[in-house]
Amino acid sequence: MQKYLSLSYLGSISALGVATCCVLPMAMMLLGLGGGWLAIFGKIAAASFYVLAISTALIALSWLVSHRRGSIGRLKWWLVGSTAITGMAWVIVFNEARINDYLIMQM
Repeated sequence: MQKYLSLSYLGSISALGVATCCVLPMAMMLLGLGGGWLAIFGKIAAASFYVLAISTALIALSWLVSHRRGSIGRLKWWLVGSTAITGMAWVIVFNEARINDYLIMQM
């Protein structure tokens, strides 16, 4: 079970990282950390929906396995945490344009 829990958190963190691929460079430019190396985020953005879909599937699998094994009471808060992180990643991806517009206004 620990393996599935680790996979769900790995998926959640990677989904959050991919979701912030376009917001993070704008925030870094606000802090004065610009440069040509920021172009690498464009390659990551192309895979964002695939990573988010895989992450969501891993979390669903973790919930299913913990439910079947009867360990959902012990792992409930870990699973809720990974679900919340992935949910936040989906929110960031769908509101990326608004977030970027807000960051541009702050410049």
